[in-house]
Amino acid sequence: MDNIEYIKKKMKENHHIPNMNKSKKESNKIYNYLIRMCLLLIITLVVLITLKSNKNLKTPFYKYVFDKNISFAHINQIYKKYFGNSIPFSDVIEDKTKIVSSEKLTYKKSSIYKDGVKLSVNNNYMVPAFNSGLVVFIGDKDEYKNLIIVQQVDGVDVWYSNVTNKNLSLYDYIEKGSFVGEVKTNELYLVFKKDGNVLDYKKYIG
Repeated sequence: MDNIEYIKKKMKENHHIPNMNKSKKESNKIYNYLIRMCLLLIITLVVLITLKSNKNLKTPFYKYVFDKNISFAHINQIYKKYFGNSIPFSDVIEDKTKIVSSEKLTYKKSSIYKDGVKLSVNNNYMVPAFNSGLVVFIGDKDEYKNLIIVQQVDGVDVWYSNVTNKNLSLYDYIEKGSFVGEVKTNELYLVFKKDGNVLDYKKYIG
């Protein structure tokens, strides 16, 4: 009888060994995952602090991001969704502009212009943003003068050309419906791109 009980006891012990090993392996996986996440967080924080404290690195960094089509606007939207604030890339990514217009883009006529479209609008027309996003470029680019490029949260880069806005700065975050700027004449040039590819403007201007 004692031998039978002894055998049963050993079988129970052997039965639990695989479960214990499995549980230990799962714990190790979770531990390793947490370690990686902590390291990634530390590296990210170091990079962000470095960018914030060194203005000379900030502009080349953002230029690299824009040239490589990394969607900071989309990342910023996700960050705001879960953490409530804009990504701390720099002290200039703020909601400086407010929603001041709910109107759609209005124009008199349109015609194809290079990669985009030329719109005839009223003099001093205030151009509303198609969607929320980051201002990733202000200046002249290729044959587009007085250009403001907004990288939208949907990943689309919108080029607003022949537009001026003295209150808007590079890497400002603007909301949908806020004014991108005022046309210099009665013409507005628009280009829509995603991942470096030109999109059909007709889908956006209505």
